[in-house]
Amino acid sequence: MLILGIESSCDETAAAVVEDGRRVRSSVVAGQHEIHEEYGGVVPELASRAHAERITGVITRAIDEAGCGLGDLDAVAVGHRPGLIGALLVGVSAAKALAWSLGVPLVGVDHLRAHLWAGLLDTEVELGDVFPALGLVISGGHTAMFRCESPTQLVRLGGTIDDAVGEAYDKAAAILGLGHPGGPTIDRLAQEENANDRAVELPVSRLGRESLDFSFSGLKTALLYEVRGVPGPGGVFERTSDALNDERRRDLAASFQRVASKAVVLKMERALDAIGDTPRSILVGGGVSANSRIRRESLVLAEKHNLKLILPEMRFCVDNAAMIAGLGHYRLAMGEQDDLTLRASPSMSPATSGC
Repeated sequence: MLILGIESSCDETAAAVVEDGRRVRSSVVAGQHEIHEEYGGVVPELASRAHAERITGVITRAIDEAGCGLGDLDAVAVGHRPGLIGALLVGVSAAKALAWSLGVPLVGVDHLRAHLWAGLLDTEVELGDVFPALGLVISGGHTAMFRCESPTQLVRLGGTIDDAVGEAYDKAAAILGLGHPGGPTIDRLAQEENANDRAVELPVSRLGRESLDFSFSGLKTALLYEVRGVPGPGGVFERTSDALNDERRRDLAASFQRVASKAVVLKMERALDAIGDTPRSILVGGGVSANSRIRRESLVLAEKHNLKLILPEMRFCVDNAAMIAGLGHYRLAMGEQDDLTLRASPSMSPATSGC
């Protein structure tokens, strides 16, 4: 079965063709970093316009690279929640039009669930060896843990009460005078040979002994004060990031990454203790799952508990449509599909959010 996936939840316009839910025939992603870089973050209106301009070309390219035609598609899957509403509407509208014109099923896919499917793409691991699982989605917009009974049955265990970890990376990069997006830049600096990840002791938020929630605002503020000093009257800081030399900037980046990674892995270990009966695996997905230290420390944690660690290939860490098509195939196999009343939503589904 060939499924076309479409993704437009934030600032990547993506389309992919996936065979039988796992084999990626094509995956095309058009990013918007050049559009948003000068603003230090994603501007929703600009993102929506860029999606509208690019969506047709991206879909056409994905079908061409898959070596198939529109008539070969068996279904269309689209990420319809959560995300920026204007951005989501572009992808959902395109998916509806294609599904209607081709006379094939339309499948709406939850973006967070899809990130947890990403690690299964282009693999042959049996689902029975993966689920139940501890799932972790870490990205610029989301930081949340789930007990995953199946690819679509998720129970939320905890999430961020302020910044997502990827957002904290972006803000830390801005504090250090680095570019957007901040995650890859901080990771690169932290991996340099002489980087000192204990140059400064930054706080690790625990939020209580049993809490499975995350908080990164204190870490971000501590880094701000380390770089610019404590603000005086009128909120005026003592200095700017221009005062940092390259060595100090590198060491602060490494120190931030050590603590951010520790905060993530600490809560993963707490979750493993809290859910009682042992899961079969740890599933990690989202843009920050590309981070070298988090990947390394997640592997150590999984081995400690004798669990499989399922991480996406680097190309599937970022928002992509292959994960949408893959999970769409699973929904179809379970007898689930949508119709043309499918709506885009900025919010997580109740089952995903735990609300």
